[in-house]
Amino acid sequence: MDDMTEFFDDFPMLRLVAPFVELVAEIPWFRTLGEVLDQETYKRAEDYVNALGFPDATPALLGNWEDAAIAAENLDYNSPAWEAEEMERASLTGKLVEEVGEETLELVFAHVAQAVAEPVAYAVEDAAEHLQIRDQEFIQAATGAAAHACHLAALALMAGAEDDHPFLARFAVFEAGHWPVGLWGNSLNIF
Repeated sequence: MDDMTEFFDDFPMLRLVAPFVELVAEIPWFRTLGEVLDQETYKRAEDYVNALGFPDATPALLGNWEDAAIAAENLDYNSPAWEAEEMERASLTGKLVEEVGEETLELVFAHVAQAVAEPVAYAVEDAAEHLQIRDQEFIQAATGAAAHACHLAALALMAGAEDDHPFLARFAVFEAGHWPVGLWGNSLNIF
């Protein structure tokens, strides 16, 4: 126990990981898929696109899983939105590597990945059963998107990002039970 206390004394930003992991287990993952966005979720979705550098984009609700599957299949991983996210991820990662070292950061992210795997997988299976989704690629895409959102949110938290950071705003949409599938044109497609 003393070793962990010293470890956190050396790297105080890592103290944020434990409460975050506990939060992940309590999130109503995918419970409001296809439902109208409440005002707060809509605002957080707007915060995400604005902070990412796309102020003309607006949240667009995908009403069923078939539309969400089409949107997920059409994501361009070389799009300006993807590149903006990737540049921010690389910047935060570089900052944290300088502060805690690459090995420590890898251990923390391995812990986060392990901790979120079960609650996310269970929630996706539950949502798929409820919505009668049998498309395994869609189920895997939803699982991967949620896990990736956890990774990015943990990264932003450890880097000391403000609440309006794009990774935290996007994570808030997941927290509300929706899936922000991706930015396409001027629409942030949300299921």
